[in-house]
Amino acid sequence: MTEYGRGPGSEPWHPEDPLYGDQGWDGRQAAHGQGQYGDQQQSYPQDPYAQQHQQYQGHQQQPYDQHQQYGQQQSHQHQQQNHQQYGTPQDPYAQQPGAQPQYNGGWDTGQQAAMPYGAEPQDPYAQHPGGYDTGQDYYGTPEAYPPPQPPGRREAAPEQQPQQQQPHQQASTDWDPDQPQEETHPFFTGADDPADREPRDDDDDPDGDGSRSSRRDRGGNERRGGKGKKKSRSGCACLVVSVVLVGGLGGVGYVGYTFWQKQFGAPADYAGSGSSEQVEVEIPEGAFGYDIANILRKQGVIKSSDAFVAAQNDNPKGKLIQAGVYLLNKEMSAASAVTLMLDPKSQNAFVIPEGTRNAKVYELIDTRLKLKKGTTADIAKTKAESLGLPDWADDNPDVKDPLEGFLYPAAYPVAKGSKPEDALKRMVSRANKEYGKLDLEGSAKKLGLKTPWELITVASLVQVEGKYKHDFDKVARVVYNRLKPGNMETVGRLEFDSTVNYIKGQSTLDIGAVDDLRKIDDPYNTYKIIGLPSGPISNPGADALHSAMNPTPGPWYYFVSINEDKTVFAETNEEHEKNRREYEDGKAGQ
Repeated sequence: MTEYGRGPGSEPWHPEDPLYGDQGWDGRQAAHGQGQYGDQQQSYPQDPYAQQHQQYQGHQQQPYDQHQQYGQQQSHQHQQQNHQQYGTPQDPYAQQPGAQPQYNGGWDTGQQAAMPYGAEPQDPYAQHPGGYDTGQDYYGTPEAYPPPQPPGRREAAPEQQPQQQQPHQQASTDWDPDQPQEETHPFFTGADDPADREPRDDDDDPDGDGSRSSRRDRGGNERRGGKGKKKSRSGCACLVVSVVLVGGLGGVGYVGYTFWQKQFGAPADYAGSGSSEQVEVEIPEGAFGYDIANILRKQGVIKSSDAFVAAQNDNPKGKLIQAGVYLLNKEMSAASAVTLMLDPKSQNAFVIPEGTRNAKVYELIDTRLKLKKGTTADIAKTKAESLGLPDWADDNPDVKDPLEGFLYPAAYPVAKGSKPEDALKRMVSRANKEYGKLDLEGSAKKLGLKTPWELITVASLVQVEGKYKHDFDKVARVVYNRLKPGNMETVGRLEFDSTVNYIKGQSTLDIGAVDDLRKIDDPYNTYKIIGLPSGPISNPGADALHSAMNPTPGPWYYFVSINEDKTVFAETNEEHEKNRREYEDGKAGQ
């Protein structure tokens, strides 16, 4: 075996020697006397200093050069394979016999090797081990990339054996637009499908083998062996798709039509005055516009709320619809419903006239709700304290009915099937609301009264005795004049016939002789007691209450009603008697 020396004193070469071919950086540096690109060696004069330096450099760089890139890429197995296949490899970088290494490092001794005449000068930096650019030709090594070629001279790279391909080598990425590309995505190649998946109805398989791979092998519109044509979609699937499309278009059209009708079309409405079926509709207080419309729609009176609101706006009196109970027909047009609700005949509300006593109110509620006579009166007597009376209501045991004066005269929705206590609560609540608007306590003190309760009692007397609104102010003054402590005309007694009628539960002008009336022992008998009765004797309205709070100044103690347009007031009893006789004579002469 031929030995390749690396300098004086070097060891013989062995195939497993990791320093094989390692002469400088990356093991690609040319040996002394040999061209950088594989030229034949040239003879130079022997340079002892260069030889000694080469020997020193070879031993000094041995442990460092073992970690270079070229030594890392060549495996032990690859070296053995080359050795067995090609024999002992020849190291192009090892020094040949007789060749002298060139001294390229160390101190400058002033002596240099002789160079034959005509030889090409050597680049002193080409083999410098520590330079940044070693001058190596990377295209001269087997591992290097080929130099770039013009596009016209490019050729396909020859196939390489798998075991000879280096890790850093990659396949060519040049793209040829004329070359059909192979599909590699799993979705198109079928690599993501389970192996045992059953073929679907829509899988086109003209070969009938049910294999996805056979379908993938066919490219474009080609068919293996020219068999058959692509199957058309199943008729059932087409029918389902058609139905879905038609249904979707129909749904979109319906939604669009509904939106157009809602935004721009006329609201849904019935025609005419409705059917023969009637319904009782209760409209609560504070309900307007859409509140009323929604109640009517739920009861089947109108078809849509928008139609009713539009009709109410079109009617000049449409905003005058008030709370109450209305008797209406079903399936009425919105305009007919508005017109009928403005007609008092349609109102089926429970109305309490001004000056009505509680006893009468109880009877009306029983009749309205079709209850046994006396049912509402018993409830009022047993549940009066739970119906919402104000704190200043008198709890005097002489009071005949604590609710008297608090069933405020108005129209109430008392629908069939409701409870009597519900109606009573609404009336008391309305009285508290109306009384709360006034300064009853301040007005009572100003007029010499003790409590708002007494002011309500005066208003109840004015409501019954006055009978006519234009007389309320003077009647109120008569009450306050008779209550004065220095009153010598009636000696502090009111002597109103209305109080006797209240006791007897009647309404008449002929109550009997005065002497007989004074014999009635009752806290409400103003012919016997001095001052006001124990409580109100009726439910006064807003006008009577206003007059009780603001009486007209005057010296009157008596009055007699001649007719609806005339009431005669007098300061003394003699004048009063004269006026009364004239009234009686005139009445008798008629």
